[in-house]
Amino acid sequence: MDFNGVADVRNLVKRFGESVILDDVSFKVEEGEIFGLIGPNGAGKTTTLRILSTLLLPTSGQVRVTGYDVVTDADKIRPLIAYLAEDAGTYRNLTGFEYLSIVARIYFGAQIDAEEATEDAVKISGLGDRVKDRMKNYSKGMKRRIQIARALMTKPKLAILDEPTAALDVFNAQHVRELVKKHATEGASVVLSSHNMLEVEYLCSKVAFIHHGRIIMEGTPQAIKERYGASNLEDAFLECIGKWES
Repeated sequence: MDFNGVADVRNLVKRFGESVILDDVSFKVEEGEIFGLIGPNGAGKTTTLRILSTLLLPTSGQVRVTGYDVVTDADKIRPLIAYLAEDAGTYRNLTGFEYLSIVARIYFGAQIDAEEATEDAVKISGLGDRVKDRMKNYSKGMKRRIQIARALMTKPKLAILDEPTAALDVFNAQHVRELVKKHATEGASVVLSSHNMLEVEYLCSKVAFIHHGRIIMEGTPQAIKERYGASNLEDAFLECIGKWES
């Protein structure tokens, strides 16, 4: 069986005890693509992202990232990806700069590479002089900017982002969206989940609707809207869910 794409998910099943969280999920993410995994709470989005990130093992099925298997080759995948959890926190008593510097030294080791990566991360964050403030004094938007900078500073081949702009104001959300878009234009790929359908339409070249652990629709935002005669992706999503449950 030939696997290709930056991420290739085939017949993925995940069970916790008797509960089936993911049921025969398949999709592919190509190079330079921003792929949106869209669904209501409890649909299986975060579980899928955590399996892609090698943090959870699948019950069955096959998942490959940059050609490597998430079960047998996790150690080869991890240096090539970045994962941002929806609830990723910060270290209150570190400054943003100190945090980014520590992450860079852990990842790169070599002092010159780590210093260059830290400088890049500071630019990505867009926080200016505030990057030298302790993170306990940051707003939610500033903390998220630091986390996005941490995720993208390593220039991952696949960035896996769970609700990257959740609860952010319009200015911080727009900053994060532009960073995600720029990352993809540089040849990398992104898988993201989001409840913000306008954001999904703006960012994603392809989306998949997931409901009760199953992919029920996949395609470009425009193709999905045309299929359901909808003027926006949110209406198409609600129509798709309604037909699936009827």
